[in-house]
Amino acid sequence: MASFDLIVIGSGPGGYVAAIRASQLGMKVAIVERENLGGICLNWGCIPTKALIKSSQVFEYVEHAADYGIKVGKPKIDFGAMIGRSRGVADGMSKGVNFLMRKNKIEVIEGEGKLLRGKKVEVKAASGKATVYDAEHIIIATGARARALPNLPIDGEKIIGYRQAMTLEKQPKRMVVVGAGAIGVEFAYVYASIGTEVTVVEFMPGGLVPREDADVSKELTKIYKKKGIKVLANTSVESVDTKNKTLKVTTKDRKSGKESVIECDVVLSAAGVAPNTENIGLEDLGIKTERGLIEVDEMYRTNVPGVYAIGDVLPTQALAHVASAEAITCVEAIAGLNPEAIDYNNIPGCTYCIPEVASVGYTEAAAKEAGYELKVGKFPFSASGKASAAGAKEGFVKLIFDAKYGELLGAHMIGANVTEMIAECVSIRKLETTGHEIIKTVHPHPTMSEAIMEAAAAAYGEVIHL
Repeated sequence: MASFDLIVIGSGPGGYVAAIRASQLGMKVAIVERENLGGICLNWGCIPTKALIKSSQVFEYVEHAADYGIKVGKPKIDFGAMIGRSRGVADGMSKGVNFLMRKNKIEVIEGEGKLLRGKKVEVKAASGKATVYDAEHIIIATGARARALPNLPIDGEKIIGYRQAMTLEKQPKRMVVVGAGAIGVEFAYVYASIGTEVTVVEFMPGGLVPREDADVSKELTKIYKKKGIKVLANTSVESVDTKNKTLKVTTKDRKSGKESVIECDVVLSAAGVAPNTENIGLEDLGIKTERGLIEVDEMYRTNVPGVYAIGDVLPTQALAHVASAEAITCVEAIAGLNPEAIDYNNIPGCTYCIPEVASVGYTEAAAKEAGYELKVGKFPFSASGKASAAGAKEGFVKLIFDAKYGELLGAHMIGANVTEMIAECVSIRKLETTGHEIIKTVHPHPTMSEAIMEAAAAAYGEVIHL
């Protein structure tokens, strides 16, 4: 029986990062993967969706080339090539993880992993052959999948999940997107930008990205409606009639109770994710879970010695960078390095629609509910020289400070490239920098990042360019 210091089950951004860090710390490591190295993020999530978004954005650029003083012919979408480029980018990233496994001398075991008693992992290959491996430590990093709603059974053709949305053979003329979180609004942008008639249905009130600050949700909803995307917030999907080629989606306004029918070619279910914790042996070992999510301590130890869990199988934020951070913390704890526990209130959230959305910390409503007295500053990109030059004047930066101590409680951004800017605010919160220190930090001009300095100044009545 092959024996390892650590076996990681799952090779997504949690699993492969855990394996590499463990190898760096001198452990003999194996990683178990049933599909493609890189997991959902690299193959079906973070990376290929961004490739699709870029294609849609380039199409929009060409459509509006005249706004930049450039004359071109009417652009046409080659939908197959657009999908092909996305898959090519994903394949390249997966091969990159394969290279990292070889570089770090990590054994890759292909198949489906299952926990056995006595710190063992059984791996069943596609052929059906099962092999048992022994490990001093085991990390569960099996990730998550699209969450299926009872009245939206994903069949892969008429009602699809995010995987099928990235590999459709033909561009649909009409699409209903159920769910206005990150997955929903990103795909809504992709398809609406290239000419698909899109309707977004969101159960929660308030508009798109309902978990973001209310001002951001309101702004993105306004922009999407301007793009021609229909947004139905505070609305439930009652049923989908799939008997004919044209689907009929029955929705109900949760406030008035009024029902409506939307006709479309395909329905995209984007109502979050569910953890992949079935059939991996949790019950056999007595590992504690709640609603399918694994319970761990701050170093990601389960209640069973030697077994750990990270990433989307936990009740923490289902984000790739969270899984990676948990992976490093978990492995360093295993190695006895005494790492600092992760502050989950300082995790950046990013949505890569156009305009982008990024945030960290408290929303204004949550900060008030927590009892803080606030100073709030907002700076619109319409007042930014760089944004005007780039033709990207939509959106703003909003900063929320504790009035007593000047601590940055929350940062909320909507606009071009804000997912690249949010890390500054994560660092600000990590270093406990105050509002006045932000104001006195010289930002380069002209840049979009100046809006952070200006928003801080606005909170203290010192803003220059408004």
